This record gives sequence, structure tokens and C-alpha cells, in this order.
Amino acid sequence: MGLANWARCGVLAALCAGTATASGAAELDRIRQAGKIVVAHRESSIPFSYLDANQRPVGYSMDICARVINAIRAQLKMPDLPVEYLMVTASSRVPAIASHKASLECGSTTNTAERRKQVDYTIPHFISSSRFLVKKASGIQRIEDLAGKRVVSTKGTTSLTVFRRLDKELGLRATVQKADDHAAAFAAVAKGEADAFVMDDVLLYGQRAIAAKPDDFVVVGKPLTIEPYAIMLPKDEPEFKALVGDEIRRLIRTGEIYQLYTKWFERPVPPKGVVMQMPMSFLLRDSFKFPSDKVGDLGE
Repeated sequence: MGLANWARCGVLAALCAGTATASGAAELDRIRQAGKIVVAHRESSIPFSYLDANQRPVGYSMDICARVINAIRAQLKMPDLPVEYLMVTASSRVPAIASHKASLECGSTTNTAERRKQVDYTIPHFISSSRFLVKKASGIQRIEDLAGKRVVSTKGTTSLTVFRRLDKELGLRATVQKADDHAAAFAAVAKGEADAFVMDDVLLYGQRAIAAKPDDFVVVGKPLTIEPYAIMLPKDEPEFKALVGDEIRRLIRTGEIYQLYTKWFERPVPPKGVVMQMPMSFLLRDSFKFPSDKVGDLGE
């Protein structure tokens, strides 16, 4: 499906109902009884969720989650409710939420049908697409140029799954490598251990921005997928999901989410003051007109 059609038929905006509001507040009860809320975050998903120079989790997703946490505090009437942070990887993030080790996952996770078998999602706060990061001198421009090449991606990501499928369909016979995190995958290309890093474009730009020589790298290729990022939640927790969804809608309605976007994608961000230089896409802007947790599952 083309990008334009995707935007019209349901980016995230399946103009259907919002989140469920059935009875049951198990997750809220868990938080109340624990006397804290555990938030899962990433180590190097710039600018969504990563560690700053002081090893504190920061980013666009973390800022959104900070607002959600305040809404949870208000709902529980626990204004001083402490936050405990749990660092997760691409492969450990879903189990962390599914097993209730954390109540929220604030990173760069795509809402997919396969993952929804174990977890749930709120309204997406970003839309990305899978592409390739290569050395500028490589001459690689298209996916077809990766025939017989070494392609790396991060474990447990939709980009890895999609590339494996396309590799077979196109007969590329590429050597596929798996890295533990985005930083390690980028390092493989930088060191010449891989020819291309396939991942969501915004994460590729983030890794490129903090490289010693950003101009040595380029993001290439047509979009392979459409990736709606959203905060991941425990499954079958309708009251908790409704509370989180209401806060995301408030951020969109008041315009606060646009301010957060500008802060992280158009201005210098820590720790090196790099600028992503990524104005909000029309897909994301259009999705905010009809905020919904329903997605088209085009990233599968």
C-alpha cells in the first residue's frame, strides 16, 4: 500500500473507537500496592529513549511518559509516587511488559499484530519507516544493491523480520547479522563489519547524528515499512489503557506534543547537542487529527 493510501485509510487513525473502558484496574492496583511505578526504557534509541551523560533515561518518549506518570499519580491520589527505571533491549522489552516487570515501555517500539498477542499499545506518538544506513562511499542506493552484502539489524525488531522476507523474495542472498542494540549495529557498519544497517529511519538518523563523522554515512532506499511507535502497556488492562490514552489525547489536543516534538527533533539534544533536523511528517501530523490506538499493521 502506498504512503498516501496508508495515510488516508488508517495510519493510526482508523476513525474507529478509542480505547476500551471496561471495568478492572489490576495494573493500577499493582502500582498502588508496590508503592512505585516501573518504567522500561532503552539505552540508545536516540532521540526517543536513551541514556544521557549522567546515565539518566531521557528522550521524546520519556518526556511523554513523564506526563503519563503524572496522570497515574493523580488517578491514584499518590502525588509523590516514585519511578523506578528498567533498561530493556529490543528483545527483552515485550517480555518485560507482558510479565508486568514494568507498567510502561517508553522507547521506539512499533505497534504490530504479533506483539499485540502479548501486550497492548496506546495512541502512537511517532511514525517511522525502515530504510538503510550505509557508508556514503559504498555507492549503495537501493535494496537491490545489497545483493551478496552483509546487512545488520537489531535483534527483535520488525525491520529485521521484514528484511529477511525481502531478502528471500528478491533473491539477494545477503548475509544477515543481528546486533544487541542500535549502537552495536551502527558500529558494525562504521567498522566495516557490515555493509548496511536496516532499521527505522529516525533511529538511523539518530545514530548518524552522534557519529564522530556524520557526513561519512547516509540513509538510503525507499521505505520498506510504515512503523507506528507507541507506548507499550500490559495486555487486557482496559482501565489503565484508557487512563494512558486520555493523557496522550490531552497532549495532542493542547498542542503540548508538538512542543515536545520540536524539542527533540528540531533542536539540539543531549549529550552532544546534535540536531536531528526532522520536521514532523505529514503522516504523523494527520494521525494526530484522529488519535486512535488502532493501526494498519503494515509493518508486519
